[in-house]
Amino acid sequence: MKSAKEVYIESKITERLNKFPTCQKLAKMLFEDAELQEMQDYANNVSIKRLGYNDHGPVHMRQVAGNAIKMLNILHDFGIKTSLEKEEIGTFEDSMCALVLAGMTHDLGMMIGRQDHEQMSVTLAIPIIDKTLNNLFPDDLHRRVTIKSLTIESIIGHMSTRKIHSLEAGILLVADGCDMTKGRARIPLVIHNAPKAGDIHIYSANAITRVGIHHGGEKPVRIDVEMSSEVGLFQIEEVLLTKVNSSTAKKYIELYAAVTGQEPRQYL
Repeated sequence: MKSAKEVYIESKITERLNKFPTCQKLAKMLFEDAELQEMQDYANNVSIKRLGYNDHGPVHMRQVAGNAIKMLNILHDFGIKTSLEKEEIGTFEDSMCALVLAGMTHDLGMMIGRQDHEQMSVTLAIPIIDKTLNNLFPDDLHRRVTIKSLTIESIIGHMSTRKIHSLEAGILLVADGCDMTKGRARIPLVIHNAPKAGDIHIYSANAITRVGIHHGGEKPVRIDVEMSSEVGLFQIEEVLLTKVNSSTAKKYIELYAAVTGQEPRQYL
């Protein structure tokens, strides 16, 4: 049974893909995939209940997909071509399809554990990727291979531990880092009372009240982070900024952060 939050994010994703019917169809196929839903739910169980981390399940994966779509659309508005477009090997919609697939599967490796979970995510995601693309493009091998390859690069690069080369993978990396509001930490804070290593990630995420992704001024994409206290700076400086600095999309991003009621601090 999907949560209200999942259904809401799905509706926003579907709306943002209105101009891209093929990608919108792909997203709906993923939303309706019962096996993928079970895998996302199990990954979240391992992350929260077994390991004491924050949300890495169906809400998070949908949120990351939504963030990636929003950023890619903004870059498109500024006339910036994706890697597939520049290399004349695919279309903008192909790039979008890859990011939706990657967003919806990038943390499946949490079903196994935290260590090297991005590599495990690739292993677990490939059957889902193949099934979805075979149904969507049964007669277009080139398109299936192109989107699959880009999806895998985006998944395996989302922890900034591996060098990535495409703009699309760089967008997924930042989109993942942007999902850090207090909702991700709510359940772990409720069910885990004893202090332990790694708590700073939960408490810092709980201090983040809002992350906005907008059209920028000096650069195309502006990310605004609002927090209730300065403990949220850990999440920005150690998680989000690390990912942005490793991203191929860095040159297109402005990053601002502020405690509520204070002047924003510009990082990029």
